[in-house]
Amino acid sequence: MRNLLRWETALVFLLVVVALTGQVSTDGSFLSGGNLFYLGLDIGEIALIALPLTLVIVAGEIDLSVASVLGLSSALIGWLWNAGWSLETILPTVILAGAVCGAVNGLLVTRLGLPSLAVTIGTLALYRGLALVVLGDTAVADFPASYTSFGTTPVPGTDIPYPIVLAAVLAVLFGVALHASSFGRSVYAIGANEEGARFSGIRVKRVKLSLFVLAGAVAAIAGIVYTFRFSSARADNGLGLELAVVAAVLLGGVSIFGGKGTLFGVLAGVLLLGGLRNLLILQDTSTEVLTIVTGLLLLVSVLAPSVTRRVGTLRKAAP
Repeated sequence: MRNLLRWETALVFLLVVVALTGQVSTDGSFLSGGNLFYLGLDIGEIALIALPLTLVIVAGEIDLSVASVLGLSSALIGWLWNAGWSLETILPTVILAGAVCGAVNGLLVTRLGLPSLAVTIGTLALYRGLALVVLGDTAVADFPASYTSFGTTPVPGTDIPYPIVLAAVLAVLFGVALHASSFGRSVYAIGANEEGARFSGIRVKRVKLSLFVLAGAVAAIAGIVYTFRFSSARADNGLGLELAVVAAVLLGGVSIFGGKGTLFGVLAGVLLLGGLRNLLILQDTSTEVLTIVTGLLLLVSVLAPSVTRRVGTLRKAAP
């Protein structure tokens, strides 16, 4: 009964409801191979960024600059490509730049003691501004087809896009790190009680810094995927994507206050958010409505755990 009442179980149930509703309302096209392929493309970058952001939020922090790091990474790809660099050199350089952006966030939070919300709101604007300085309002779109096909074609013999395969591999690695290692136990301990974790010997600042570096590096990888998917490097790539990522993580059951959440729940939240948005797109819903739905899901994901805890407290207090 306890397992049936878990938030992850409710997410799986909602996923089934969305799938059945979509299949009926679209005359069977919602679960077709072609639509699932495009659904996978749409959630690829969200799934990638949500993985390290889950660890950041579980540790009691937040990073709102991830979408701006994605945009800066895309702008760097275009700028370095125009400068004559090869993509084999550009890609690791861009990932390193993303890690540096994450390290800046982490150092401001851990060494100066600044709140991560304020820091990453500031770097959200800073990194997006740097992207505009690097590439301006131009677009670079003459990348080799051997690279752009990574974001536009499925794995041979399947309807699975390559970005989903990449996200699945990273999900296994992050899942092991969070749920089956001493590092993951340290992350949960920090989110539940930072002072207690420090007195127990956990290097709190070092762990948090590593989480921000991971978030920046993976956001840069998402920028590479985004650039190749649209075959275009632009400074405004991923604009506003942080809202969808945070909504997916919180919808997956991760507590905004830290210390609670599972990676499986986050992946279910990504699928649920992506499925709802895909269903609305098939219904010719406007972009404004999609934004409203994302915002409502974000509110629900924050309110639901509080309401659940309140009901549990009242039940314990009842005679």
